[in-house]
Amino acid sequence: MSLLDHERRSTLPGPGRSRGDDPSPYDRFAERSLAGGTLSRPEARSILGAPDEALPALLRSAFRVREQFWGRRVKLCLLKNARSGLCPEDCGYCSQSAVSSADIESYRLLPHEQVVTGAENAVARGARRYCMVTSGRGPSERDIDQLCDLTREIKQRHPELEICVSLGLMDEAQARRLAAAGVGWVNHNLNTSERFYPRICSTHTYADRVATVLAAKRAGLHTCCGGIIGMGEEDEDVLDLGFALRELGVDSLPLNFLHAIPGTPLGDRPAVGAGRALRALCLMRFLNPAADIRAAGGRERTLGEWQSLVLYPANSIFIDGYLTTPGQAAADARRMVETLGFELECEESGLGAAAQ
Repeated sequence: MSLLDHERRSTLPGPGRSRGDDPSPYDRFAERSLAGGTLSRPEARSILGAPDEALPALLRSAFRVREQFWGRRVKLCLLKNARSGLCPEDCGYCSQSAVSSADIESYRLLPHEQVVTGAENAVARGARRYCMVTSGRGPSERDIDQLCDLTREIKQRHPELEICVSLGLMDEAQARRLAAAGVGWVNHNLNTSERFYPRICSTHTYADRVATVLAAKRAGLHTCCGGIIGMGEEDEDVLDLGFALRELGVDSLPLNFLHAIPGTPLGDRPAVGAGRALRALCLMRFLNPAADIRAAGGRERTLGEWQSLVLYPANSIFIDGYLTTPGQAAADARRMVETLGFELECEESGLGAAAQ
């Protein structure tokens, strides 16, 4: 039976649909998560090893946790690749790295008005969060100056729009300047486990990444920190990642699924299976119950016609593409959300009126 068959035959807990009375082994995971507890390592491992026929029950249980903290709201987020390529790091998954020969556009920090226009477009498409991303090891002081100016102007025009930046390795002083300008979130992913990290990057360490997340927290910023599934890691690495994110207490957790790009060191990796992607999202929900969990890069390619299922463990998705790869168009994303009976977070806050 395919995943689609499971979706059609199950009683997944979409709006207006009952969760049903049949208990599943995953119900106790949901109950413990809701009570503030966590899973043992063997229990977490059992989620990644769940058979396909257990996926509807697993998704139902993950939804119980998601609904408690986020209701049926779905947050739309939009990325702006404000500086592309030109990066000295050797991250094996990234088309912008120094070791990539991928055919991408490279450019320095975009003109001020172009980035502000990106924020206007985000609001028009119903996005609740706008993330400005720059390639490179970390920001220069001039980068911080420009991003602070950009943030002030965007927040003046749209005070309700959440601003996130992803700038590479940062220290606390830089993070404090961004916070003072109105940035609310810093994205800096752990990407994988500490054990596996040297297999995907040698120019900086896992500890460097953790240090950036902690610097953002000390500066009073919300942390946006997740990982990538499908780089050749083992289940134990996914477990390490999930527990590490719990220990860090991240506010927002984007989970990416490797989109292998020709010309990168991981360009020949096979696509992640849809079932594995859904299991990993459910695991992250049980381990990080209150986090704003985002089904991020590679979602469309990995899940295809089943991507609506991500809304049961996750409460947030990206629209209109990623840094150098395409994604689901905003209008299609809105239809997907509404078809399942979920509601867009932007509509509660007054954002996105132009997208109706």
